[in-house]
Amino acid sequence: MFGLILKYLKPYWKSVVALLAVIALQVWTSLQLPALMANIINNGIMKGDLNYVWWTGMAMVGFATLTSACAFLANFLSARLGAFFMRDLRNDFFEHVLSLSIAEIDNFSTASLITRTTGDIYQVQQAATMTLSMGLRAPLTCILAIIQAVATAPDMTWIIALAVGAIILLAGTIISIVMPKFQLIQKLADRVIMLTRENLTGLRVIRAFNNEAVEKRKFDRTNEEYAKLDIFVDSMMSLQNPLISLVFNGTTLLCIWIGVTLISKDFAYLGNMMAFMQYAIQVVMSFLFMTMLFVVLPRASVCAKRVNEVLQTKSKIHWQERTLGKAQLRPSVEFSHVDFIYHGAEEKVLQDVSFVANAGETTAFIGSTGSGKSTLINLVPRFYEASSGNIKINGLNIQDYSREDLMRRIGYVPQRGVLFAGTVKSNILFGAPEADDQVMKHAAKVAQADGFIAKMEKGYDSHIAQGGTNVSGGQRQRLSIARAIAKDPDIYVFDDSFSALDMQTDVKLRQELKPVTQDAVTLIVAQRISTIRDADQIVVLDQGKVVGKGTHLELIARCKVYREIAKSQFSQEEFEKEVAISQTLTKKKGVSNE
Repeated sequence: MFGLILKYLKPYWKSVVALLAVIALQVWTSLQLPALMANIINNGIMKGDLNYVWWTGMAMVGFATLTSACAFLANFLSARLGAFFMRDLRNDFFEHVLSLSIAEIDNFSTASLITRTTGDIYQVQQAATMTLSMGLRAPLTCILAIIQAVATAPDMTWIIALAVGAIILLAGTIISIVMPKFQLIQKLADRVIMLTRENLTGLRVIRAFNNEAVEKRKFDRTNEEYAKLDIFVDSMMSLQNPLISLVFNGTTLLCIWIGVTLISKDFAYLGNMMAFMQYAIQVVMSFLFMTMLFVVLPRASVCAKRVNEVLQTKSKIHWQERTLGKAQLRPSVEFSHVDFIYHGAEEKVLQDVSFVANAGETTAFIGSTGSGKSTLINLVPRFYEASSGNIKINGLNIQDYSREDLMRRIGYVPQRGVLFAGTVKSNILFGAPEADDQVMKHAAKVAQADGFIAKMEKGYDSHIAQGGTNVSGGQRQRLSIARAIAKDPDIYVFDDSFSALDMQTDVKLRQELKPVTQDAVTLIVAQRISTIRDADQIVVLDQGKVVGKGTHLELIARCKVYREIAKSQFSQEEFEKEVAISQTLTKKKGVSNE
């Protein structure tokens, strides 16, 4: 944890040095007050020298003012450093998360990453701030106060030793009990966020199946466990203050009792006793602050480990700083004997997949659920790394690209349209921020989005809520497609991106899309044959293997899996007609070949 704190405080070392200097001055000035008070009693009051009392009192006021000013400045500097620390750490953490592959993000889970970005980093920042403010002040005050106390009243120093021993024993016992619970608390916090997020995103499904009670019970169990553990930890921690207060008050009473005994022998000992009491109080308070620090540090240490776990995770996908070699001008995508298996899985999702997609052609992928279509398409933008085999983009191995260069060439439209908080315009131009309004409107027109945009109150400047919750599913898909078109990429990747569109809009959109993609590679994952029947090449997947490759009619004629999909989607009459046409085509090709 301290390595993490030092790393992020290093750029602000001048402020750290200034803070330490101010704290040292504050400690020194505060420790002058008991000695000055003892002098007032011994040299002023006892001797009736009011002039001495007056000037020493003025000196005490000056030292007290300087102590207060130093305390204010120290609190300001530590708070400022803590804010900078949290800002820089959170920026680096967020940037690192964005650099991870989808596989690593899936391993941590979104809920856990949210907890680590917010709660965990805040706990580490609190520890950093307390370390800066108390890490020097408390030990320095303790050491110097003990030295002053020994010099002032050596006969009473055993009282300080007794009080310190009691504090260490109490604090050590409490910390040893609660320390193991901190890790559990953070894990339960992850689960609470995960369940909250899951229920909010799936609220429609929960209500549709009338399962609010089931989900509430699931959440209540986790929340109850979290609450019980939190109550236990808070209860144990709350014991600290009354116990320390007991030690504090006991120390004061013991100082008075022993001091009075000594005064009865020598009344001049009064000033020393009063000074010793204040030094003893400062020692006890210093240990109190240190125990507070020791309470915060264990929890922060757990949080720091969780933050470091993410920061030290290296992406399994290695990107080149600069693209190695020169890509072909004419776009293409080539898979050669590609296999893929998810981390921890036993079976391959893709096996020996090979195909070539050229510019000006549409290559479509179809198959049953779980056949590996979306996984295959996710290998093109390198969201995942192929387990074996080669993937070439524009004739260059995908591993030779820099991230920026590869992503610049790809227009990706996910299965579920994703929109960001902003305007219609900012979402369409998300991948092409420098494009003008003409490009934006043309992209919207091709995507069949211009119609509903025109009906919105402010047109292209209309507000889009986070996640696009204020537009329909079909509208989200069309805006996502428009975003890819505005980018004008070499390769269009449509991951079942037409599923929310009605048949008429689907047909119209694909017609408008043809001239736009005539110089690009178009890859489409689809469930409906009607969406891809005009594709130049259709790749049929079954359990991760390519079982058919060709045009719609060619596959109807010779691919059993494709024929079964067609039979399930067409009426009997339509299917028989398709089969007849494919057989006629096959015969003609056979005669032609002869």
